Amino acid sequence: VQLQASGGGLVQAGGSLRLSCAASGSTSDHYAIGWFRQAPGKKREGVSCISSNGGSTYYVDSVEGRFTISRDNAKNTVYLQMNSLKPEDTAVYYCAGGRRCHYYSGTYRFRAADFGSWGQGTLVTVSS
Repeated sequence: VQLQASGGGLVQAGGSLRLSCAASGSTSDHYAIGWFRQAPGKKREGVSCISSNGGSTYYVDSVEGRFTISRDNAKNTVYLQMNSLKPEDTAVYYCAGGRRCHYYSGTYRFRAADFGSWGQGTLVTVSS
């Protein structure tokens, strides 16, 4: 599956953005889709994941209650609605495709190695 992320931009703290991940390929709706982010000098962090049919969603603790992941398989698109944004949310955001969402205990809930297909990133900057 090929993935294309978009929707990043500059927003003030407390504001909202919606990221989109457009998938192409005949089996794109068979993939779980995850969102990762990487801030300068920091490790890539998994933020959220949605199962292939959209029935299960998962979030890292730091965005729970502020971010919502959803998908429209008719449009082959996954969305990440980000509300109440904070300066620490500033990062390049990537979407990635995998067989299923693996949700781990501990600080890092998702692992990049579980996702085989990656889109290019989209930059989100939250000003204070």
